[in-house]
Amino acid sequence: MKLNKLFKKVFVVANVLIAGAVLAACSSSSKSNSKDSYKSELNQKGTLTIGLEGTYSPYSYRKDGKLTGFEVELGNKLAKEMGLKAKFFPTKWDGLVAGLGSNKYDVVLNNITATPARAKNYIFSKPYIYSRYALITRQGDSIKTLKDVKGKKLAEGTGTNNELVAKQNGATIVPSGDFVTSLSLIRQKRVDATVNAREAWYSYKKSNSTDGLVYHDLSSEKDPAKIVGLFNKKSTKLRSETNKALKTLRADGTLKKLSNKYFGADITE
Repeated sequence: MKLNKLFKKVFVVANVLIAGAVLAACSSSSKSNSKDSYKSELNQKGTLTIGLEGTYSPYSYRKDGKLTGFEVELGNKLAKEMGLKAKFFPTKWDGLVAGLGSNKYDVVLNNITATPARAKNYIFSKPYIYSRYALITRQGDSIKTLKDVKGKKLAEGTGTNNELVAKQNGATIVPSGDFVTSLSLIRQKRVDATVNAREAWYSYKKSNSTDGLVYHDLSSEKDPAKIVGLFNKKSTKLRSETNKALKTLRADGTLKKLSNKYFGADITE
């Protein structure tokens, strides 16, 4: 009788231990799966695929044939922090966002502004740049503020937030492929001005003459644009993991260092 009771106790204890081990294993597996669940949203295994223009210095451009720039380095560092490799897909602006929608890449890092219109179809990372607006005109021109652009011709990239700002203030838009082209159009008197990022002007000044052009800071008229990574709506876990990596890069000073390297100032706050 006592022997039977002993066996019962041993049996119960053994079952409890086994159940505990199984639960622990399941819990560990669940945590592991949860931690890596964002990887199931990737277009390519072990790779963060990134869409960008590759022609917009200093965000992304080619130097001696090699793709470089603020968002290129940022993409590489984000991928590394997430345990992935970065792969870039240079794409013209007019097809860049559409490429994301057709799953050509996982995210767009291309000086993209978070707007209500884009939020209808896409989701955003936390901002990594706070971009101030600038108005570039010809020297001697009377255009100095956004109020002055009504009825004027402005060179802007199709679908950009700069174009939206110009339109909201009554400007007529002349499509332009990039910032350098916009400045050329101003010099040629084919347009009156362009709304663009302060950072683009600073970068241009480093290696180009600005003779005949005037820079107007629009900070008092417009709040900074929040520059974000753009994701498909289904990529919620990937967006969350990217935000974690971005938070780490901000906290350890990496984001600020990259900003100073490419813009000569901290534009991440």
